[in-house]
Amino acid sequence: MADLKFQPVRHDHKAFLEKISKRRGFSEAYEALEVEYALAHEMLAARSRAGLTQEAVAARMGTTKSAISRLEAAGKHAPSVASLKRYAAAVGCTLKIELVPTVPKRRRGAQPSVRADLPHKAAAGRST
Repeated sequence: MADLKFQPVRHDHKAFLEKISKRRGFSEAYEALEVEYALAHEMLAARSRAGLTQEAVAARMGTTKSAISRLEAAGKHAPSVASLKRYAAAVGCTLKIELVPTVPKRRRGAQPSVRADLPHKAAAGRST
């Protein structure tokens, strides 16, 4: 029997989104799961870079292929941080979680506020 080597299936995510975005209600549904889709994309990319199958990742994590499939399925399962750490280690990565402040949306015509903790322009030239 020939020794099979993993060859990832090519997926053009941009082309996929372009095609699927024409469906009614897609934008709202996609935006609601944007973080989950981004996580799934990162996981699949990491596994692909490592050249591993779901079976190989499962073996490294001491779990089953179906568990890996659930981890990689966006929006269907909320993995724990511990599971994500184990997955990251199995594919030769480190898990990094980041909380990024959102920029509040300004209303039209609203003036930007001046923050009290920042020096004003007039006081900027003076030494204290």
